[in-house]
Amino acid sequence: MKTNRLSGVLGLWSLVLGLACALPAAAFDLTDTTGQHHRLADYKGRWVVVNFWATWCTPCIAEIPEIAQFAKDRAKDVVVIGVALDVEDSEEKTKQFAKKVGHAYPLVLGDDAVEKQLGKVRGLPTTRVYDPTGKRVYDQLGPVTKKSLEESTTPPTTKRS
Repeated sequence: MKTNRLSGVLGLWSLVLGLACALPAAAFDLTDTTGQHHRLADYKGRWVVVNFWATWCTPCIAEIPEIAQFAKDRAKDVVVIGVALDVEDSEEKTKQFAKKVGHAYPLVLGDDAVEKQLGKVRGLPTTRVYDPTGKRVYDQLGPVTKKSLEESTTPPTTKRS
């Protein structure tokens, strides 16, 4: 009887832990390749775009110039952070590649600590958008464009009749 109760408690605890690990953290504290910290809490009042990419991902590379232009155009109200998931490349090689393809926004090198904070991505490229309150409101698997980023960071207008 004690064994059944213990098994039930352990099973429930495993389920709770599994669900907690599957959900991405609501906040993050990332350090980019220049040593600057990027905390979601510090960006209250601004949109935050996190783009996951890799040097070997052709669609990722193709979207970088549009993301860079979007970041430049919306610098007053949007923060864009790129997360490179090139675990086999050196930091220097990834930074050089990013610069070559026009990656002109903060670059974070993905690792287990970054994944723990942001959650796993299902594929590349993946883009997540957090609204000015810090709530994740957009999650795109596949390439984004400047236009799609504009649309995802513009609050819907309320029409009055």
